[in-house]
Amino acid sequence: MLSATPATAQQPPALSASPNAGAPGTAFKVAWTGVYYDPDCTTYAVNVLWDGKTVVGSGQGNGRGTGSGSATVPATATAGAHRVEIQLVCQGARPAGTTFTVRIPPTTTTPPPTTQPPTTQPPVTNPPVTKPPVTRPPVTTTTTPPVTTTTTETTPPSSEPPSSSSTEPSNPGDGVLVLDKENIQPGDPLTATGTGCPKGAKVTLKSLGQDVGNAVADENGEFKSPVKFANIEPGRHKVRAECGITLVGNVDVTLSSSSGGTTSTLVVLLFFLLVGAAMLRRQFTGLRR
Repeated sequence: MLSATPATAQQPPALSASPNAGAPGTAFKVAWTGVYYDPDCTTYAVNVLWDGKTVVGSGQGNGRGTGSGSATVPATATAGAHRVEIQLVCQGARPAGTTFTVRIPPTTTTPPPTTQPPTTQPPVTNPPVTKPPVTRPPVTTTTTPPVTTTTTETTPPSSEPPSSSSTEPSNPGDGVLVLDKENIQPGDPLTATGTGCPKGAKVTLKSLGQDVGNAVADENGEFKSPVKFANIEPGRHKVRAECGITLVGNVDVTLSSSSGGTTSTLVVLLFFLLVGAAMLRRQFTGLRR
């Protein structure tokens, strides 16, 4: 819930990004106006959200409606328009947003170097050498086998660049605080259930500066705690759960109407008694005459 400001000074929330277009990994600035905080807020910090779920940056307001911060386009962002918003850490509200256009640069491919095939020489075959027979006792003929030379072509092994893969990081979900009743009367039980806290974090529930409950987040970041007000008055009450982040929920408190019903019944009974007494008085007066 944003704090009220004079009508002459109030302006609608607005967010701008500079630059508002670029490739994945581009750093950009954000600035906002017309964003006012709840009087109960103790911090003016904001988160910069990408497509409503991924925190890509942070910033700081000044309590007078303006502020600035910085963020970076996710490396896995796809081409096209994406929603950029600011989220108030104190209240969980998203009062302003703008559009950032992602442009994927063209991929430049370098052709591989041209390799000339090796020159292959035809194999050389020497004719067989035959020596004339020598006639001697005993006569022996010697034949030398042909000598053949073969050239073998060697093809260099081909190399391919190793493939690369990237794993997109998981996006944490947003924290939520849920009260099991929207409207209670003094003395009615009330239970708060929340998600999004760090594992094992201590959770403190507060309302109007008073501690109204506590719990410890389980391994999934979830918790559950009864809400007990020390002093409670009619109207809307805000309950905050603090566990490293701040979660906010609202509950309306109304007075019981049982006392008003009893008073109305007594008035009706008294009316009939007075009417009966008047009728009896008229009857007695007639008898006397």
